[in-house]
Amino acid sequence: MEDKKRNEAYNKYVKAKIPKTKPWPSLFNSFWVGGLICVIGQGINDIYLLIFPNISQQTGWALTLITLIFIASFLTGIGVYDQIGKFAGGGSIVPITGFSNSIASPSIEFKSEGIIYGICVKMFTIAGPVIVFGVASSMVVGLIYWIISLF
Repeated sequence: MEDKKRNEAYNKYVKAKIPKTKPWPSLFNSFWVGGLICVIGQGINDIYLLIFPNISQQTGWALTLITLIFIASFLTGIGVYDQIGKFAGGGSIVPITGFSNSIASPSIEFKSEGIIYGICVKMFTIAGPVIVFGVASSMVVGLIYWIISLF
């Protein structure tokens, strides 16, 4: 009985402390910031294709992704990407810049624990399961495709 009262009191405390969000402004900010990140990516790609007219479209996109990952990691390092994330929510997480942020943030946070046990180990805390699942599922899909192509 005492545990139940304590749990209810704790739940009431947590509910009072959770920041209140306004769904429509959050959705709007998420939409336009995510779109802006994608427009910036398209602009970077167009610039690469103008500067280097002999590269293929695939190479242009690879350079664009590398540039976006670098920019997001840099902005994470100086604390700007966190502010963008607070404002935009999911709009800053969905593009590849959010994935870059999810790798850079733990590295920065745990750098005081050293290079091996801090940066290297904690780097993939959030992104690691995503990478493992992506590789494993692509292997399964590839195996299924290979089996189907035999018939």
